[in-house]
Amino acid sequence: MENCYAAVLDVRRFAPTDKHRTIFFVWEALPPGEQLLLINDHDPKPLYYQFAAEQTNRFDWNYVEEGPTEWRVQLGKR
Repeated sequence: MENCYAAVLDVRRFAPTDKHRTIFFVWEALPPGEQLLLINDHDPKPLYYQFAAEQTNRFDWNYVEEGPTEWRVQLGKR
């Protein structure tokens, strides 16, 4: 499943202050049309709202797994 992504980023081990910055850094490096698989230990809904505000119409967001202990989000770059 994880082979179809340009990047897989498991942020469960990151300090909370580093998560969004790291995710945006990796996502920005993706070529258009590629996808990042984001793995987190909670629903990253605040990250979705940040993408919606800062990257309007430039991303796709699809939950692959929604808890209860692990969330996986397919984050595509348009």
